[in-house]
Amino acid sequence: MDWGELLSPVVRDDEVTIAARRRKKVAFPSPGSGSPVASTVTPARSLLRNTPASLFRQAVTPRVPDVSSILAPGGRTPRYTHTPRHALSSMNLDDSDWTNSMYVSPVSGFENGSFFTDDIADISSALLKDDDPGEAAAASLYPEFLGSFLKHSSSAVFDLLEDYQALCQDKVDVLQSVVLRAGQNSKTAGVRWLLQQESCSWRLITSLYRDRVQLAMEDDIMTDMVIPSESEKVVVEQLFQRDAVIRQYQLVVDWLESIAKDQIGDFSDNIEYYAKNVCWENTLHALKLRRKSGTAFTVPLVTELDPDAPLRQQRPLADLDREDDARLLKNLFTLIRAGMTEEAQRLCKRCGQAWRAATLEGWKLYHDPNMTSGSKELQPVEGNPHRGIWKACCWRMAEEEQLHRYERAIYASLSGNLKPILAVCESWEDCVWAYFRVMVDSLVEKELMSSGMAHQEVETLPREYLEANWTMEKVFEELQASESKRVLEETKEHYHVIQKFAILGDLDGLLEEFSDWLTASKPLPSHLLRFMTHLLLFFRSLGLALKEEVCVDVLKAYVSLLIRDQQTDLVASYVSQLPAEVATAQYAAFLETVNQPELRPRCLQLATDAGLDVAAITKLVVETVREKDDTEFTHHSQTLEMGTTKEDQRKIDVIDWLLFDPAHRAEALKQSNAIMRKFLALQKHDAAKAVFSKVPEDSMKEIYCQWAGLCQTTPPPAEDENAIREHLCIRAYLEAHEAFTDWFSHSSSAPQKPAPAPEAKFTERVANEMREKEYQVTHTVILIIYHFYQEL
Repeated sequence: MDWGELLSPVVRDDEVTIAARRRKKVAFPSPGSGSPVASTVTPARSLLRNTPASLFRQAVTPRVPDVSSILAPGGRTPRYTHTPRHALSSMNLDDSDWTNSMYVSPVSGFENGSFFTDDIADISSALLKDDDPGEAAAASLYPEFLGSFLKHSSSAVFDLLEDYQALCQDKVDVLQSVVLRAGQNSKTAGVRWLLQQESCSWRLITSLYRDRVQLAMEDDIMTDMVIPSESEKVVVEQLFQRDAVIRQYQLVVDWLESIAKDQIGDFSDNIEYYAKNVCWENTLHALKLRRKSGTAFTVPLVTELDPDAPLRQQRPLADLDREDDARLLKNLFTLIRAGMTEEAQRLCKRCGQAWRAATLEGWKLYHDPNMTSGSKELQPVEGNPHRGIWKACCWRMAEEEQLHRYERAIYASLSGNLKPILAVCESWEDCVWAYFRVMVDSLVEKELMSSGMAHQEVETLPREYLEANWTMEKVFEELQASESKRVLEETKEHYHVIQKFAILGDLDGLLEEFSDWLTASKPLPSHLLRFMTHLLLFFRSLGLALKEEVCVDVLKAYVSLLIRDQQTDLVASYVSQLPAEVATAQYAAFLETVNQPELRPRCLQLATDAGLDVAAITKLVVETVREKDDTEFTHHSQTLEMGTTKEDQRKIDVIDWLLFDPAHRAEALKQSNAIMRKFLALQKHDAAKAVFSKVPEDSMKEIYCQWAGLCQTTPPPAEDENAIREHLCIRAYLEAHEAFTDWFSHSSSAPQKPAPAPEAKFTERVANEMREKEYQVTHTVILIIYHFYQEL
């Protein structure tokens, strides 16, 4: 019988090919649909039971540790707990329909509303009408971040970081629905990616620095205590308690696995396996047919179906089984990469490969509580007493080139074999996970060897593994020399650079990068600049040593961004984080751009609330505008009266900044005198009068009252007295100039004495006499005015 004539025991409709399978959408179970996603069953992997979360102390209080899963890809370290963003993260794989509960189609998820409410859907529809819906939706992050920053005190910095992460993730959820409508190549997709990276970064920084801060608070004597033990689990627990380096490594692993766990619903190859409880059913069907017919196949197949048969016999499985096996292995690695080892085991059992699930069980550290409990009742033994044999076998399987590359990567990740893992790593996050996973594994094995508990089989592993001396610095150097073009590009991405320096704890290097980014020709994304600003404020709240000039540059850049985007209410709070002199200059520059009269009192009130020196700021604003003058000075006798220009009007209006607060009245008098003095020198009397009219009439009285309110019996300062005298002199001059202008206008148009007409009639002579009398009166008035100014 020809192999091509064999029929599969399962009818496969139009889904025989991979392309057809990819076209098929997997329905996303909504919370109310009775799906395993929404079930109330206890999650498959409890963070409190199976992870090293209980290893360390909460705050600084010691407690009983439990690191039974330190070596598992799903291990969690103590000071990091990831809160899933959606139901997928806490689902179980039962025997009913693991495909629909495991691999979620993000499109179908939004169609039935399991991710977003109707309100968010309405928001996304409204956002699509905007030219840049991503920026429009994320614009509220600026005031929201400030609100969180002001709400939390310096003692609640980690609550603040959790708020930051939640705000970013909420916006990511909203933008996801917009991206599905606008397309993956839209600007909104770019904004969503930025916010997703920021959310991940806040998650990493929270876990790393919470551990570092707690380490600084702990008692060195307590953390350095080592109690001899015959339990692998206890030995490793003590290692994690006293060694901050391995804790930091594991925190990075936890972080990367949490990211992968969040993204597992977006896994592109949604696979449906047709085998239910039988492994390699197509090969089994073919073997049964051959036994019945006694006909040989043109394509050789295995004759036995034990797990080692394909490798031992050097014969293949049926094509469909090989295809399903390849996809199964890829998805098993994806689950392990996401720290979901138990889910991977369930998947193996569901597909009839319970033997493979058993191979994923051997990593657990051995612990016999009966050795130390002293109880008469026997307690169950934990872990694998032959873990060394299991690990050596996993290492050799990872080295077996005839196995599928994802199968090799699975066992490499369990045995600390780096090279096979890197062979399937596609992204920067994958590679970092591989390196740090291997570093944790290596340090644990070294600790067990130094305590005399290592198995003999482990010592047979290659020397490069046993003697490996990886450090975080070496890891990132290797990534920068990666042969993968994608990894090299992602290494240079802003958020990955920040994450790298956060992991290294190299704040000087991070600030150097910030400085380079600020001076680059390409402007930084707005949300990245916001993230940089709040990250530096967080570091400052911890009292960490920072390069002050770089911090100032970042804050100034962010303030400029807020001014550009007209986020008026936010500027004062961030300016207040600058040094006093710089803050005064920055806020004064901002006030120069505020031209709406109704906004000016609001800006000054915000400055007062933020603790800025309002008096110095308003003085600097007026002086800056006053000194902006392109007009060359000319002697007044050589020019006529000059008109008021647009620049002159700015100088006139700038006095308003000093008039909102009566306490600034003395400074208002001094600055108005200086402006009027310049206007008068330039023969701009109308402009000088406009400035004079701005100053309230009770200014001099207000100055004296304020001085008296200070319980001062002496006269006001000389500069205030001089300002008052100058103001009075300018007033007298302007009044005289106005009167002189009136006189001059009359004198230049003096009436002419009417001449009598010859041989005039009586009526004409009477009229002429009346004109002469009128002339005499007008002439007398002009003489009086002239003599008055002569006396002045």
